[in-house]
Amino acid sequence: MKRLLMTVVMVLMVTAMSVTNTLAQKDWPTEITYGVIPVASSRNMSDSFGGLVNHLEKELGLKVKLQVAGDYAGVITGMQHGHIDLAYLGPKSYCEAAKRANAEALVVEVGQSGVAGYHGYIITKAGSGLKELADLKGKKWAFTDPHSTSGTLVPTVYFNKIGIDPMNYFGKVVYSGSHEASILSVKAGKVDGSSTNDLDFDRGLGSHWKKEDFNIVWTSDLIPGSPMAVRKDLPESLKKAIQEAFVSYTDKDGLEKLKIAGYQKADDHLYDGIRELIALKEAMKVAKK
Repeated sequence: MKRLLMTVVMVLMVTAMSVTNTLAQKDWPTEITYGVIPVASSRNMSDSFGGLVNHLEKELGLKVKLQVAGDYAGVITGMQHGHIDLAYLGPKSYCEAAKRANAEALVVEVGQSGVAGYHGYIITKAGSGLKELADLKGKKWAFTDPHSTSGTLVPTVYFNKIGIDPMNYFGKVVYSGSHEASILSVKAGKVDGSSTNDLDFDRGLGSHWKKEDFNIVWTSDLIPGSPMAVRKDLPESLKKAIQEAFVSYTDKDGLEKLKIAGYQKADDHLYDGIRELIALKEAMKVAKK
């Protein structure tokens, strides 16, 4: 009798949990699109994020479609028009998405050092003799994407502080499109110097380049980590579930591919400092006119 009673109780508990779960998900879509900025090639991005996508699908109980955008603006525009539900963004592109596409930060990447942030780099090719920023005067320079934080915003503000106008200081300025492309361009000698960051630099170590291939000419102060953001109009229960799914991602192999230690909860205010840099850059444009 006692065993029968316990069995009935267990069945009722499972039923109750199932009903609660159904109610929580009744307004969820059957699939969400996860847009990611192109910090590397589409193949490498798909490989790096593959384990994470599988984890999200398992935790959420719905299909997660990974979409690697052609540029940073593509993710922002996709969110703005409702084609992207969840996005991996840089700090600056997140601020733009929050303003234009109603994006809401849920979690932030935690680096392998345990800090929720990363550092910008200025790099040159080892053996080039270009060991200081002064050596790059008149040389070919690569930013990454206009919406990149470490690839464009942070170095541009730094250049302004030390009295450098990139368009006049460097012999030629180009935009590579991604951090991987910038780093490979420096390695191949296609450009003389470029701005990138330690996170994306580490992601390619051992597979695409070695640390010894480069001179690290400059390292920035700590930049807030890249966020995972959703559209604010998604169901609150789904946003909460997505946040919890990221925080619970602990697969060692998957995290190693991403070159991070994991994710922690975040909110919009974490990026107020980036907004200040954006405003400063806009003020710099006005001052030049």
